[in-house]
Amino acid sequence: MSGSTERLPRLLALVPYLLARPGIKIEQAAQDFDVSAKQLRKDLELLWMCGLPGYGPGDLIDLFFDGDTVSVTFDAGMNRPLRLTGAEASALVIALRALAETPGVVDTAAVHRAIAKIEAAAGNAQPSGVVVGRGTREREATAKTRETLRGALQAGRALRIRYYTASSDRMSVRTVDPMRLLIVQGTSYLEAWCRKAGDVRLFRLDRIDELTVLDERADPPKGARPTDLSSGVFSPRPEHGEAQLVLSRDARWVAEYYPCEEVAELDGGELRVRMRYGDQSWMLRLVLGLGGDVRVEHPPELATAVRQRAVDALARARHLPVTFAQ
Repeated sequence: MSGSTERLPRLLALVPYLLARPGIKIEQAAQDFDVSAKQLRKDLELLWMCGLPGYGPGDLIDLFFDGDTVSVTFDAGMNRPLRLTGAEASALVIALRALAETPGVVDTAAVHRAIAKIEAAAGNAQPSGVVVGRGTREREATAKTRETLRGALQAGRALRIRYYTASSDRMSVRTVDPMRLLIVQGTSYLEAWCRKAGDVRLFRLDRIDELTVLDERADPPKGARPTDLSSGVFSPRPEHGEAQLVLSRDARWVAEYYPCEEVAELDGGELRVRMRYGDQSWMLRLVLGLGGDVRVEHPPELATAVRQRAVDALARARHLPVTFAQ
């Protein structure tokens, strides 16, 4: 399922894109938008059904399908490409600069030309400071962490970090050999060889609580390989747990925010979703945080753990008058 935060910009960009490429093959358009052909067909069907009350096809956006190609025959005025906001331009420039400084980039000149074009287009509208993601300003501490990490990478130094792991809700101290800095979906990461885990790991910069540059050289093993991020930061694996949840109308955002392998519409606006998770404690906290807006259908051990945790919480709060107030 494609999240609405990704799908809406794509829908708005599709019409001017197709107007400039009449008769383009759906497969080619899907590649340009980095989605599957099946997803793009769903997007086109949704655009086609956008209309006036009655919601018949072709009222506002009219499309012509010919075999495996598509053209726009009526654009309802949606004929101008989307423009980058100041926040989006800043985030893109930050990502490109990080890319230009990453060892192994083949054509850094092309990256610098792209940066110059974006900065020229943004002009005086560029906001001050560092802006990443969906218009959120990066914290000063995170920006300082980035600068320290960049210096360590350039000097080839190992690091000692105190890091918060959200999935297990724990702090740990690790010695790591930095490999590169990344920006994935607006979030900054350090990719490094973790000596404690004996493997390559991604560390979110805003979760690094303490950072020390060591005197020793960074020395990732020869077998250390960059992380495959083609499907995002979290890549479900067969050994991961699988939960089947029923979300109320108010909790449908979960299916938009977290990767789901299956999503099914139910009566009353509910959703049944199937999600992978790497740590049961993380899924347990997610379900408990949703309260009565979620039901666990599978696995039984997750449902039992949720029930027991809720019972324990009530027992600990029994002395509070408001707990059982009517």
